[in-house]
Amino acid sequence: MMKWSNLLNASRLRKSERTPDLRNDFESDFGRIIFSPAIRRMHDKTQVMPLTMDDHVHSRLTHSMEVMAIGHSLGLKLSENEEFLKKSLLNPNEILRQIPVLLKNACLVHDIGNPPFGHFGEESIQTFFNDFFDRDIYKLQLTDLEKEDFTNFDGNAQGFRILTKLQVLDDPYGLNLTNGSLATSLKYPNTGKINKDKLNLKKRGVFQSEKDFLTQIAESCGLIIRGEIVRHPLSFLMEAADSICYRVMDLEDGFNKGWYNFEFIEKYFEGLAVLQPAFERTKKKKSETSKIVSFRIDVIAILVDLAIHNFLKNYDEIITGEYHKELIHDDPNGLELKLCSFCIENIFVKNEIQSLELTGDTVLKGLLQKYIDYVFHKNSKYKKKAIGLISKSIIKAAELENNLPVGKSFDDLSDYYKLRVIVDFISGMTDQYALSHHQKLSGQKIN
Repeated sequence: MMKWSNLLNASRLRKSERTPDLRNDFESDFGRIIFSPAIRRMHDKTQVMPLTMDDHVHSRLTHSMEVMAIGHSLGLKLSENEEFLKKSLLNPNEILRQIPVLLKNACLVHDIGNPPFGHFGEESIQTFFNDFFDRDIYKLQLTDLEKEDFTNFDGNAQGFRILTKLQVLDDPYGLNLTNGSLATSLKYPNTGKINKDKLNLKKRGVFQSEKDFLTQIAESCGLIIRGEIVRHPLSFLMEAADSICYRVMDLEDGFNKGWYNFEFIEKYFEGLAVLQPAFERTKKKKSETSKIVSFRIDVIAILVDLAIHNFLKNYDEIITGEYHKELIHDDPNGLELKLCSFCIENIFVKNEIQSLELTGDTVLKGLLQKYIDYVFHKNSKYKKKAIGLISKSIIKAAELENNLPVGKSFDDLSDYYKLRVIVDFISGMTDQYALSHHQKLSGQKIN
């Protein structure tokens, strides 16, 4: 069974040298996150609609900010819940500056590792490497698990790498966040085989390159149960905040794009009893915009209450690492499932999204092929030019984490880490930069 004294662990991978101030360590984490370059780059990364110039729809950054707001609300509700306080034995006056902040931190960074062009960008990287390793042109030396880091590429694992390594200054510890913040942000604390029946093993959520850090964090937070690393309990609430946001806000984005009106939404959800009070309130609104805003507020409130209810109902299973559902999927009212169906039927199928996702696929696969061909080229001049284009901080991070001695450099990295550097660079690009960079390398434009 997990203990909250361990789960709220404020130690860091490297002992902090920060000057003490009024903030606690989790609040200090928030400052480190908010000022990080990786957060800034999310302003031009796709949420659902790639390469859009429409400022009415969400980017990864605006989505993450909204997830953070909901996560904070979930944290406050939990911290003030008498049933939770009784079971956790936590001091209510202390946790108000711990649990809500931990959830803010985790929610803000939950998409920090996503590549350009949305979730289809993950698919593009995965399919590229499946084909690449099947062809085996360069005869690279990687273990099966190392190859799976690329064939099972996941934005969550890339995010963990960014937080723990890639925001490099003078050491290989990235932002050096607290173990509590890092553990809360880990949806899939898994470096091995994927098991769809267990949420913690559903994806490759941590790469081989960060395996030691995962073990260190899991041990300090008490997440190892029955020989397996399980989810931090607050990770379930972080996941709920994310799911609430993208289900509800994707619907609103489609409305703002003019793909349907509010009457269409009412008809689609007609008969869903849990939404009837919400629709009664929208009848009092005059404009379409005020109706969709009122509807959004009510749906979020319903799902937030559902998440807290299910967290408390399943608390004993969660704290022993035996709960394997998403909190808002466990919904007797069927609201989350209906929202999911709405998005699939009325948003994701739009030609605008489909065509731009395929554009993103061409760009990502093109960039990966170009850089791999250059880096592993027999002619060292091509390798030198490619390395000169890759971010110096990314190369430095790989050299630091491999503890290369003086006189050694990129050429002395293993094949795994050379590929790791290429993927770190390309997955960190914004949508527009990736498109522009691909056009330049393929000779479609010069400036």
